[in-house]
Amino acid sequence: MRGGLGSGIVGDTIGNAKFHGGDDQAVYAYAREDLDAWQHRIERDLPNGTFGENVTTSGLDVTGALVGERWRIGTAGPLLEVTRPRTPCKTFEARMGIAGWMKTFADGGTPGAYLRVLEPGVLRAGDAVEVVHRPDHDVTIALVYRAMMGEPELYGRLLAADALPEPQKRKARKRA
Repeated sequence: MRGGLGSGIVGDTIGNAKFHGGDDQAVYAYAREDLDAWQHRIERDLPNGTFGENVTTSGLDVTGALVGERWRIGTAGPLLEVTRPRTPCKTFEARMGIAGWMKTFADGGTPGAYLRVLEPGVLRAGDAVEVVHRPDHDVTIALVYRAMMGEPELYGRLLAADALPEPQKRKARKRA
């Protein structure tokens, strides 16, 4: 859906609006622990935001988040809903400046998560992320990512996640 501003973060820039932004990809979250693992692997400093994430979490398994899981960030912060994993693209590869980065990142299995904004709010550095709702299914960001990146036999399982964006639902119905 493209009814919103294209991003859930005021002042955010969308590098390629054809494939990025929109209501179902309003915010991108990535775990600091996963950035640290990449930092070690590619022997390069990766400060928060390097992967284009709007929110860098700490102590939260973003790849293990359930589609439809809801997060409240800070006391006056937004209510966000986990929608789908990020898939690597040419824009990301160009930003990183590493030949073959799309494949390297895809093989890493820690895509981070896109979220939709259910209630707006103010984000501040250091705000805690509280998981306020977990749906009653087992469709994680990791499972969706595996289906999208080469394990199509998993698509049928994705239909249990009502919060999955419509393009992914259509693909899941077609492949199931």
